[in-house]
Amino acid sequence: LEKTMSTERKSVWYSENPAPEMLAYTREVNDVAILPIGAIEQHGPHCPLGSDALNAIGIVEKAAEKSGATALAPCFYGSHPHHHWGMPGNIPLTFETHIGLLTDIVRGAAQAGFNKFIILSAHGQVSSTIVAVHKLGIEGFFTLSLHWYDFLRDNETVLEGPMWHADEAETSVALHLYPDLVDMTKAVKGGGTPIIDSKWKIAPGMQANPGQMYHFEGTFALPERDDLENGVIGDPTIASKEKGEKLVDAVVGHMDQLIQEVLEQYPPGINPLGFRNPLGYRGSDRLEYQSVK
Repeated sequence: LEKTMSTERKSVWYSENPAPEMLAYTREVNDVAILPIGAIEQHGPHCPLGSDALNAIGIVEKAAEKSGATALAPCFYGSHPHHHWGMPGNIPLTFETHIGLLTDIVRGAAQAGFNKFIILSAHGQVSSTIVAVHKLGIEGFFTLSLHWYDFLRDNETVLEGPMWHADEAETSVALHLYPDLVDMTKAVKGGGTPIIDSKWKIAPGMQANPGQMYHFEGTFALPERDDLENGVIGDPTIASKEKGEKLVDAVVGHMDQLIQEVLEQYPPGINPLGFRNPLGYRGSDRLEYQSVK
């Protein structure tokens, strides 16, 4: 079996490969798995309800193609900050459900030989992803969590302002990845009432200044069902396919560099946290630790 098993895969998507080929690929070629996560959430009158998930899927597919990593089947449902709850169109998971979903997926995928995991989110759900990452770390899984806009930190090179919701940034990415689902004739500017002065908040993707809190570190927003007239925060009318392509290419480039550096230091089969057994720590399973140089 070992002699005839191919180390080539049919697709970058884990779910589109036969098990023997996928197992051989993770063992011999690349044991990095990327999980795209999004949400089902209204995105104004011009973008589809699945925008966050579709953005994550598009970015992850391109990153997997470029880096050789494998894309795990996407999660369309996600957790939501407090102000999203009750907004018509949104289908939020509780934090506990989402944490359990993420940790179970990583635990299961590890049995296929993956030793390095990246969770790529296109939706504001750090409340659950950070907890999931550290729960997995306790069990011995090397896991990184990236929210594409905060990973990119680009509010000036491509965009005219910070990323918010169904706005210039998200709509531009949508126009690049799935333009057939976007109706720009219905795109309108949106609002949102700040509870405290915005100078105290780090907007999504924004470079931080002294004295600022991350935008999910407090209950800074009113419930969207009571506050938003059209479901939009920001200005999608200035979005473009070209902006979206630049944003996606930049994220994919950073992800590829990250993956290549991890694999160079920790080749396939090596868990950077030093555990042989992916299901938890046992003293006899500890590998000699290879420090970061």
